[in-house]
Amino acid sequence: MPRYLLQHRHQPDECAAVFAAFKGHDSPLRHGVTIASCLNGGHSIWWTVDAASDRAALDLLPPYVAARTQAVTVREVEIP
Repeated sequence: MPRYLLQHRHQPDECAAVFAAFKGHDSPLRHGVTIASCLNGGHSIWWTVDAASDRAALDLLPPYVAARTQAVTVREVEIP
C-alpha cells in the first residue's frame, strides 16, 4: 500500500479551527501524535499515512484540514 506524507499549512489565526475540525471527524488520526510547527510559529502539520490513493489519504482528515493539505507519495530509503 502506498505511503503518503500529508503536508498541511494554515494561518496563525486558523490553529483553533484546524484542531477543532477533528472533533466531528471519525479518523484513525484523531487522538494520535504527529509533528507540527504551530507552537514555534510555522503553522504546519505533517502526518505519514498508508492509504490506497492520495484521495484516500486526504479523506483521513476533516474536509476543512484536507482542503489545505497536500498528499505526497513517499518511500523509506536508506541513506548511504
